[in-house]
Amino acid sequence: MIRIILLCCCFAAANSYAGTKEAVNNTLDRFHQYAAEANGEAYFELMSEDMVYLGTDASERWSKDDFKGYALPYFNKGRGWLYTAKERHIIISKDGKMAWFDELLWNKKYGLVRGSGVLSLEKAGKQESWKFRQYNLAFPIPNALAGEVVAKIKQHK
Repeated sequence: MIRIILLCCCFAAANSYAGTKEAVNNTLDRFHQYAAEANGEAYFELMSEDMVYLGTDASERWSKDDFKGYALPYFNKGRGWLYTAKERHIIISKDGKMAWFDELLWNKKYGLVRGSGVLSLEKAGKQESWKFRQYNLAFPIPNALAGEVVAKIKQHK
């Protein structure tokens, strides 16, 4: 009997973990979907108030409000951006309240890019939802090209 109870507890914990990971995956998918649809309201609703967005340029460290100032003019004209996930890794904290992720994405203009970040499980009333705390978009530079790219960046500055 004890073995059955333990087995049921382990199964419930595994299902709970999978559900949490699935919810994070769903949040990431919606983040990219809302950007592609230029749905600013839904897009920014996925972000915590103290969220930080790190763009591809070294100068791009934006608060949620700063990033809204950048993105909303595009969204308001119906112009979004599409990043399609090709590979994704999600890690959930032991207490199930924080998640870290990295993903390889495809974009028509930039090709392969990497997104990474942190989400936290936030409660609003009785409802819990995953909110972005940080998102970092980067260009994964092949090691064979790194020296050449770094030299060009130095020249640019």
